[in-house]
Amino acid sequence: MDELTKNNNPFASLARAYLEALLEARREEASRLILAAASSGTSVRDLYLQVLQPVQREIGRLWQVNSVTVAQEHYCTAATQLVMGRLSPFLFSVPRNGKSAVVTCVAGDLHEVGARMVADILEMEGWDAYYLGASTPSKDVLSAVADRQAQLLAVSVTITLNVETARRLVHDVRLSPDSARLKIMVGGRPFLLAPGLWESIGADGWAPDAGALPASALDLVG
Repeated sequence: MDELTKNNNPFASLARAYLEALLEARREEASRLILAAASSGTSVRDLYLQVLQPVQREIGRLWQVNSVTVAQEHYCTAATQLVMGRLSPFLFSVPRNGKSAVVTCVAGDLHEVGARMVADILEMEGWDAYYLGASTPSKDVLSAVADRQAQLLAVSVTITLNVETARRLVHDVRLSPDSARLKIMVGGRPFLLAPGLWESIGADGWAPDAGALPASALDLVG
């Protein structure tokens, strides 16, 4: 079973067509598939969680087994980022819940699609999500947390090599006087592969995917 058909994904056919278009470098066709689904009433949340997220994970799996090249992985990821931008008009405003979050990738981590999905889905859930993007230095994360008076810091780590960087970031954040009430959540492939890893680096919690994070985050921040 690949990533597209896990959990009886009701959008598996769309995900498959989108993936095939990307792998064949038909970026505009891939984009049209997603925008047509959104125009037909499919929620952006479903498109993120049932199509874009599993496709990105499948591309990562294909890279791991040498079925796609680094260049193909980069092309597909850039195309998905473009699609996410084009979905912005379908992100209708929802009432704010009074919660603030900073979402970032650790320094040295350039895979930002997952973190961006987390930020967008938090916004869909009423959060004020401040998205920092790829490879953000710790000092800039600390500044953003202080400036935004954030209650949550969500950190993406996509490769095991960067887990130690995440550990140092958590340590630095804990030392800051601006983070006394801040909760830290982590996510990414290393935490899927090693249960309990999130706790060993000092985080308050973790989420297996972008869809699971908002509810867990609310439980943490109260």
